[in-house]
Amino acid sequence: MREFADGVGRRRLGPVALLPLTLALALGAPEPTLAQARSPSAEVRITPFVGAGIQIEYAGTVIHVDPWSRGDYSSAKPADLILITDTSSDHLDPALIATLRKAGTPVVLSDRPEEARDERSRGLLLQVPNGTVMDNGDRRTLAGIDIEAVPMYDIIPGDPFHAKGEGNGYVLTLGDTRVYVAGVTECVPEMRGIRDIDIMFVPMNLPNDRMPQLAAAECVKMLRPRVVYPYHYREMPIDAFVAALRGEAGIEVRVHDWYPPAR
Repeated sequence: MREFADGVGRRRLGPVALLPLTLALALGAPEPTLAQARSPSAEVRITPFVGAGIQIEYAGTVIHVDPWSRGDYSSAKPADLILITDTSSDHLDPALIATLRKAGTPVVLSDRPEEARDERSRGLLLQVPNGTVMDNGDRRTLAGIDIEAVPMYDIIPGDPFHAKGEGNGYVLTLGDTRVYVAGVTECVPEMRGIRDIDIMFVPMNLPNDRMPQLAAAECVKMLRPRVVYPYHYREMPIDAFVAALRGEAGIEVRVHDWYPPAR
């Protein structure tokens, strides 16, 4: 079995997949030794931060998803591409975006100010100059990265936290590796149709109970990523999710504390 180093304080659960890629977690810790990748250009490095914040590195390109200043971004690298899934302040943080953004860095947004759900969202969107809006289903190449915007929304009846058309998940094609950051969604039909995913970030919108543990696990079984990071849950164990995927050949579950105590 091939070992993949998880940074200090992380747990790796479930079967270890033999991956054609490199993964490492280095949040607040020295960068771990990387496993052998398919080729030097195929190296993919994942650094989780807080909430839904992720740093993805590939072939010298740094991608940030939903950076949020509640986390410690002192070790974060300047961004070549920034992806925003939603317009709430824990996903869209203009001040941190400005800090991470280099000159000319595209910032992909899921909404336009004039279409924002409320004045707060509109105000946040107006603070991100020269943003690139991708609608659900759009495909673009930005910073040399192929990006597909996937719908993310609630399907349980009632007033939704996330209405259809307001937010994006993203599928990134990084050489031979496909990364799917689902955003805060339930297991919608557009999500269930995605194939050939290597790394998946699946939300559990808990404690709001919009993507409970077993529903999230069933969604992962449909997509069958090689590595899955459950995210966007707080203040509760996710043992049921982990147990539901234990024994699923070729799927490695990686658990990270997405909401550590504020410093």
